[in-house]
Amino acid sequence: MILRAAQSPLDLLDTHLEALSDALWDAHWDALDDGTDALLPIPEPLVPVGEGVDGEDDELLSWALGRLRTLPAIPHQSKDAFQLEVGNLLAEFRSRRSPWNAAALRLLDDNYTFVATGPRRHKDWAHDVLAIMHRSAPDPRGWIRLDWDRTNTVRHTMPAYPFDPPAASRFPDLLHRLDEEAATAALAVMTEEWQAEPAPVRSRPDRDAVLTDARTLLGRYGPTACYWTNAMAAASGPDPDFLTSGLSGSRSHSFLTGEYLNGLDLLDDLGLIAVNEDEVGVFWSIGAY
Repeated sequence: MILRAAQSPLDLLDTHLEALSDALWDAHWDALDDGTDALLPIPEPLVPVGEGVDGEDDELLSWALGRLRTLPAIPHQSKDAFQLEVGNLLAEFRSRRSPWNAAALRLLDDNYTFVATGPRRHKDWAHDVLAIMHRSAPDPRGWIRLDWDRTNTVRHTMPAYPFDPPAASRFPDLLHRLDEEAATAALAVMTEEWQAEPAPVRSRPDRDAVLTDARTLLGRYGPTACYWTNAMAAASGPDPDFLTSGLSGSRSHSFLTGEYLNGLDLLDDLGLIAVNEDEVGVFWSIGAY
């Protein structure tokens, strides 16, 4: 677990919970029968209640630490059930930290997606997108990232996995502008499955709630943000109807690797990039078989 001194108590606790969740997924459950407590100790000196936090932050920290302290007392149960307890705590903690986190988790956490924001450091923001895809740019606000491949061993040899992104110079040929409404709809359909989606967003009873969460995510980048997509439908104009076509109807310039790794073929993707003067957001849905 990497802890940076400059992290706030809330950030330190987030790092600890994430490391605990990773350890539970990676460890063999039989080895945890007598060693679970070794994973659970709270880094008390690193997460002092009331030090560097106040008001709602202090309340959230106290709540999360209280929940965390109950975990060793949970009776022995299946590996999956225990992992679920830790995962639920991490997700709820992150959701309570900010409405943006909560919207991201509701909208995109159940699908194979990549969601990350980094600082804008270049006039040609394609370089910032590449930094985000290589996980070398931290979120400027410390907000949530969704990255199914964050701990994937494939990344030891292919750091940008599942991406094999083109050079920055090729971005203008592969990306098309979107207006804000189309960008919102592109995010919304990322909640769908690539194959055999039983309930497209356009016909869901919670359609408006899905679109509201998508607007919350894009609201982070402000009214001057520009949006870009790899969807070919946007080549003819910035307002393609993503809701009508659905995710499976989207044809795109792929940013994914074509290599077959860890039993997965990555065949489909839909990406959205949000750019303002200070930040670059990257949202990607990935179809794997």
